[in-house]
Amino acid sequence: MEDMDLRKLRYFVAVADRLHFGRAADELHIAQPVLSRQIRALEQDLGVSLFTRDRHGVALTDAGRQLLADAGPLLASAHAARRRVSAAARGGRRLMVGFRAGIPVIPAARAFEARHPDVVVDVQRIEGDDQAAMLLDGRIDVAYVRLPLDEVGLRVLPLYTEPRVAVLPAGHRLAGKEELTEADLAGEPLLWHADPNTQPTRRPHPNAGYLVRGVDETLEHVAAGRGISFLARSASVFYSHPDVVYVPVPDLTPDQVCLATAASHTSPVIDDFITAAQTTAEITAECGNYEMWQQASDAVPQHG
Repeated sequence: MEDMDLRKLRYFVAVADRLHFGRAADELHIAQPVLSRQIRALEQDLGVSLFTRDRHGVALTDAGRQLLADAGPLLASAHAARRRVSAAARGGRRLMVGFRAGIPVIPAARAFEARHPDVVVDVQRIEGDDQAAMLLDGRIDVAYVRLPLDEVGLRVLPLYTEPRVAVLPAGHRLAGKEELTEADLAGEPLLWHADPNTQPTRRPHPNAGYLVRGVDETLEHVAAGRGISFLARSASVFYSHPDVVYVPVPDLTPDQVCLATAASHTSPVIDDFITAAQTTAEITAECGNYEMWQQASDAVPQHG
């Protein structure tokens, strides 16, 4: 695919998403015959048929389905490269670091800035359902992510694990317990998250019927008594709510924190931030105790 025309690839994705040449042409603001010629040219370039076309409509072939799966990272990588070139043209060096709720970036940022005082480290909180997309399209350069994660097109490096806690309404029958087991929570309605496959329990829970995105929404729904949830311990330290309590659940699957970058986006600056993050991983892993984390991060050398 090294000689693939990205414009043709975008045209292919438009048709594959809609399975209709006319609607795809309208979306792309080109004439349908032009779009058809471009798709035929792409099929000739690859030596395969990407669509079947008959009186029943348009459908993807096996080759077409494979190309659609590969197209996202390819187009995102090209878009990310354009972003980085534009940023470089504006002057200044900047590293955008994404992080999931509760994961502190300060220890690694300070260690990194000690080596790169000319690079500004920006941070942006990300959610589970957009962490991969934001890396692939270049909105962020490197991110602290939580598994599960679609790793296609990414380089993912494990950092550490941390225990999980149950998130309960303050008036819940189990709110006063020092710790719980999965069995204790059997049958409790569970709030589902926008990013799939994030529930760490091995026991099925009834769906509470609310789709939540991020810690803030989770806490509001739990506080209202609409269901329970689970969070990594660090998120419970940094996010509080007067009507919510956190109770450790030691037998839950631990939360896995990793560093991730787009596989196509490599640079010495990113490698140095990864090194700084790995060096300070023990500090960030201890952030279940806020005071301990604050003291440890203050001990990280700063440039100046």
